[in-house]
Amino acid sequence: MRMAFMVLQVIASLILIISILLQSGKSAGLSGSIAGGAEQLLGKQKGRGYDAMLSKVTKIGAIAFIICSLVLVYLQG
Repeated sequence: MRMAFMVLQVIASLILIISILLQSGKSAGLSGSIAGGAEQLLGKQKGRGYDAMLSKVTKIGAIAFIICSLVLVYLQG
């Protein structure tokens, strides 16, 4: 049981790392200029859909990570 939650926590942490790194920042420096050209070509809705999807994935990953952490602390004691 404990090992299963440890594996889930590792998976959740990897999802968090990847989803956070793929998100565009508020300043949108070099990545914003690259994405800006893509938005002109593909339309602005696709950029917002991609960012919204990454935001949802980040929230789900964070919730899974917190729940796994709490369960592991409970199983430890």
